[in-house]
Amino acid sequence: MKKTLLNILVFISTISISLGQSSFYDRLADSTLTLTKQIVRYDPTYFQLDYPNGDVPSDKGVCTDVVIRAYRKLGIDLQKEVHEDMKYNFSKYPKNWGLSQPDKNIDHRRVPNLMTFFTRHGTTKPITTNPKDFLPGDIVCWNLGGAVTHIGIVVKKKSEDGQRHLIVHNIGGGQVIEDCLFNFKIIGHYRYEK
Repeated sequence: MKKTLLNILVFISTISISLGQSSFYDRLADSTLTLTKQIVRYDPTYFQLDYPNGDVPSDKGVCTDVVIRAYRKLGIDLQKEVHEDMKYNFSKYPKNWGLSQPDKNIDHRRVPNLMTFFTRHGTTKPITTNPKDFLPGDIVCWNLGGAVTHIGIVVKKKSEDGQRHLIVHNIGGGQVIEDCLFNFKIIGHYRYEK
């Protein structure tokens, strides 16, 4: 009797945890989708930001700002999270910009830094060509050619043929939802929940 009761409690706990994880990523996908309702002009300008919770002007942004804003809607400040990690682990981050210390104004707005952060603190998922492997709330990074990187978030809406989830990103036309998962070479696939 005790063993049966214990098994039932373990089963219920497992389902509760699974539903909690699922609902976080559903909420992330939903918060990302709301960003497409804002008019945002692609603008890679360096801005002096408040810290923590600093953001570029709401009508401006780049691809990383989509991710930052979606997480911020759920109470997670990637500016602070990335800056704190870089402050104590600077040597583990890319040296593409010639900096000798973290910069709270821009570090979280760079795709290679977000990739490093998600690798260190999130779940790295396999890079495949199977659209079923990319779920709402997943973060996907691409190489657009040369050293140009890009990032977006998978949402619940699907492509016209129903085969792929769509992506919310900003590749120059503002925060938009598009069927672009396999348009470029995927170089990163993550999940992150604080």
